[in-house]
Amino acid sequence: MLYNTETRHYAASLSDPHSSAMLPPRGPPCHAQVTAERPLPTIPSFTPSPIAAAHCGSRTAARSRCACVVPRSPWAVQAVAMQRWGRVSCALARRSHFDRVHHGLQGVCAVPQRTYADQVDADVTVIGSGPGGYVAAIKAAQLGFKTVCVEKNETLGGTCLNVGCIPSKALLNNSHLYHLAHGKDFANRGIEISGIRLNLEKMMEQKSSAVKALTGGIAHLFKQNKVVHVSGFGKITGKNQVTATKDDGSTQVINTKNILIATGSEVAPFPGITIDEDNIVSSTGALSLKKVPEKMVVIGAGVIGVELGSVWQRLGADVTAVEFMGHVGGMGIDMEISKNFQRILQKQGLKFKLSTKVTGATKKPDGKIDVAVEAAAGGKAEVITCDVLLVCIGRRPFTKNLGLEDLGIELDKRGRIPVNNRFQTKIPNIYAIGDVVAGPMLAHKAEDEGILCVEGMAGGAVHIDYNCVPSVIYTHPEVAWVGKSEEQLKEEGVEYKVGKFPFAANSRAKTNADTDGMVKILSQKSTDRLLGAHILGSGAGEMVNEAALAMEYGASCEDVARVCHAHPTVSEAFREANLAASFGKAINF
Repeated sequence: MLYNTETRHYAASLSDPHSSAMLPPRGPPCHAQVTAERPLPTIPSFTPSPIAAAHCGSRTAARSRCACVVPRSPWAVQAVAMQRWGRVSCALARRSHFDRVHHGLQGVCAVPQRTYADQVDADVTVIGSGPGGYVAAIKAAQLGFKTVCVEKNETLGGTCLNVGCIPSKALLNNSHLYHLAHGKDFANRGIEISGIRLNLEKMMEQKSSAVKALTGGIAHLFKQNKVVHVSGFGKITGKNQVTATKDDGSTQVINTKNILIATGSEVAPFPGITIDEDNIVSSTGALSLKKVPEKMVVIGAGVIGVELGSVWQRLGADVTAVEFMGHVGGMGIDMEISKNFQRILQKQGLKFKLSTKVTGATKKPDGKIDVAVEAAAGGKAEVITCDVLLVCIGRRPFTKNLGLEDLGIELDKRGRIPVNNRFQTKIPNIYAIGDVVAGPMLAHKAEDEGILCVEGMAGGAVHIDYNCVPSVIYTHPEVAWVGKSEEQLKEEGVEYKVGKFPFAANSRAKTNADTDGMVKILSQKSTDRLLGAHILGSGAGEMVNEAALAMEYGASCEDVARVCHAHPTVSEAFREANLAASFGKAINF
């Protein structure tokens, strides 16, 4: 099997393009030469379906992966069935980019042997050890780069592990269990418990234990993969130099070939309101309150606001969320899902003031806080008194004091670092990923970017389809989505179909007595391609990954509907919604 430099395909012979195994390289050849004479391992060949192109995902096409998603029923006619077998052959022919970079498949994207001068301390220096930074550092080390990771905090893991994703999920889970035990839910299931009480100190200990275990796990992974951890505030002091300044003022200079900025984000301040992390708190302070407040006001009903508001409401606080926009759940959420989500949270006891702005907050002598609000469009002012004010209006990139100005790297108007499609700044060997660049501020988005960025340093192709990055709100029920919302499709003028399935009609949800919510699927009308999935319900954060996988490979709704799902499971609702989108009708609803 040979590599055709003109068609960029591997084939049994250069005169036989139809036997191509569809394994184009992921970018230009690296240090090992690729020639048309170089043999490759024998890989099954196939003839791709002529209608496959209409069903190729953008990431699939961009990565030149096999365009063999066959949309029509394998049981309809024998010809279409054979196209399905073509898809199987396609799957056998795939070789992941990770495998190519790791093993240097016959010279394609092989990692070069590390060669650096004595004065160079590292091939790659990562500033920041959050989800994007630590994953990038480990991946770089696995690819053969001598890697250093600089972290300003005492513990590794960044905001996510220490004061974000992880501790908040511990409190969300434990507060949900307390809510079930303290309310009527257990009694309705025949479980009668008396004397239920909240030990908040113990709950916080469990949260801290989880955080400690995971941050310690990163330190272990660094040691295992030979990543050098340097403590201190990392500043770029030259195109090939990072200086780490410790708390005691001492410094350590790292001479490096490549620099990767992964410093994450910080809480966005609210004009006129000073956060003291006592009774006017950010998301950080809200994770460590000493007691359950009697009344809490949350500024912002986006993802963080509803999650933390839900925690303290379930633990007994009277919580009111004030939101400038007219819906809950933040940006990107489908409006139909948002309205149903709001209704469920209100039924649980969470209060909302939508299309409302906060104009100020005043501390009273008794320690309580008067929060002044009014309609977003202007109108009569109102004062809400609370014990704790939680400010959750979003986050901003952490890019201050990194030395970017001295290098001529200018930030955009939102404080983000401009990069190209390989995450390079205007200085080619200085990269940036995660919250400091454009795109959603999500831990898993940063992880994906970190892996792809260092693979790019090794000579691989770099591509991420942000349309396939899922979002999750970890309340109960959860909300999760990936792809386009119905509002976005209307705005873009895309003709689409909708498939819905309520969890009230799902057998597993019924047996669990947890039937709030639904699955909503959006597909392209002309091709049946899955364009968006929106899930409101228990376990939505797990289910959305099936949708992301399907979209990643350009699957049609029928493709998903033809996959056998175990019974009884809540994920059957996802299959049923795809049936409804593709055929116009679900089976069990």
